[in-house]
Amino acid sequence: MRAVEATITSQGQVTVPAEVRRHLGLAKRGKVTFVIEQDAVRLVPSRYTIETVRGAVAAIPGTSADFDREIEEAMEDEADRVVNRLERG
Repeated sequence: MRAVEATITSQGQVTVPAEVRRHLGLAKRGKVTFVIEQDAVRLVPSRYTIETVRGAVAAIPGTSADFDREIEEAMEDEADRVVNRLERG
């Protein structure tokens, strides 16, 4: 195990040393997570989820962002198709 020391500023900030950034694969403006364990704190790269990146990319022009409404409409359309098919016999 290798230890790398850093200094905490008066504002509570720490610069992540270059060796640690390389080891974790962190780039500029990267995000990290502090994992608090019983007797230690680990610094790990943040993993993105759908919730954390929502809105990061603009919607495709001509599409809707209201997926719940679109799903509901599609379900209603399919129900209508099934009913029409059954009525026709």
